[in-house]
Amino acid sequence: MLDSVGSAPETERSSKAEPLTETEAEGLLEVVERLVICRGRAIREIEAGKAVLDDLKGPTGKYRAPLVQVGDTLIVGFNREALARFFPMRASGDRNRLRR
Repeated sequence: MLDSVGSAPETERSSKAEPLTETEAEGLLEVVERLVICRGRAIREIEAGKAVLDDLKGPTGKYRAPLVQVGDTLIVGFNREALARFFPMRASGDRNRLRR
């Protein structure tokens, strides 16, 4: 997904094989200033200080994927438009679109 815009994750892990712990999620909320929460087509932005762990979870109670930290922002869940705001598209050919 990120390679289509010329970016690579600093760290990557499987949410199924190694799920995020509550302590790790709390740690993420402490180091970011805002959250961009993607639920389907809806995008909601909130200050990290006002966020609760349930903001990071989907309907099954598990943490949404992907969780992408970009500077002081945490993107929660997948939404092409939200990701495009933080990862400029390449201008060449077929690789200028974010794909799931």
